[in-house]
Amino acid sequence: MDEVKYLDAEAVFATLSPAEAVAALRAALASDFDPADDIPRTITDISAGNMIFMPSEIGDWVGVKLAGVSVGNPERGLPRIMAQYLMYDSTTLELRTVIDGAALTTLRTPAVSVAAIEPALNRFTQPVNVVIFGAGPQGVGHADTIADVLDVEIADVTFVVRFPDQVTDDARERGRVLAVETAEVDVALSAADIIVTATTASEPLFTADLVKPGAVVMACGSHDAHLRELPAELFTSAMVVVEDLNTVLREGGDVVLAISDGTLDAGSLVTMKHFSNGEVSADADQTVIFKGSGMSWEDLAVAAKLVDRA
Repeated sequence: MDEVKYLDAEAVFATLSPAEAVAALRAALASDFDPADDIPRTITDISAGNMIFMPSEIGDWVGVKLAGVSVGNPERGLPRIMAQYLMYDSTTLELRTVIDGAALTTLRTPAVSVAAIEPALNRFTQPVNVVIFGAGPQGVGHADTIADVLDVEIADVTFVVRFPDQVTDDARERGRVLAVETAEVDVALSAADIIVTATTASEPLFTADLVKPGAVVMACGSHDAHLRELPAELFTSAMVVVEDLNTVLREGGDVVLAISDGTLDAGSLVTMKHFSNGEVSADADQTVIFKGSGMSWEDLAVAAKLVDRA
């Protein structure tokens, strides 16, 4: 049996750029693989938070992410998510590679958001304004991935947070930081071409009237059917792109609650496979929303490219 390789966080980020992670996901979507066939993940509540088991199989690989979410870790100065990713040969099931799961998640989650709706980003021909709710690893990751993929210049990046004093230098190097209650937030939102929500919020972060037509919105903050970051009214005339229909109706609170509020028709949902591959497109002035909650195949698609490069 060959020696098992280990890719730590430094190796993950050094091996694959955000744009390359996006390309790996879009290549999977362009293949015969269908996210609807992915293995559903299992989430189990424990005293500290929950444990997540995420297996998937694509081509020569079987991958499993084991992740623990400890809600009290930020107060301890520790990451909220602890994880490892295990890569197995799909024929022999020999363990080949172990990858730092938190780093893989940080790389793939914003890559999923961008891969899902990259065709909509091509509508921008002038410098764009970006507003990101949340300045943690996913907020910063979305800023980096958007910058790495966009063909146009980013004019301004604004991070909107509850506790500005807790924002890291990494975020401050990428854009300005505003507290949620400041008047400048509404001004920034009204000018935003791209809006990202990467928070633990359970209620809408802003009102729909602040979002201009043609904006691209990426919501990735939760995998709970009872939580939402976006206002229901935002869905009324938007094109809504999702990872998979069954997954979003089980885990995507923004979508589930908009449907129950009567502002979104479940029959109008578009899968990221169809949108990424150009089978469905949005009007140039139509708001496009992507709601992602995370699927097992996404980790594997990025991990396979990491292993190929390492």
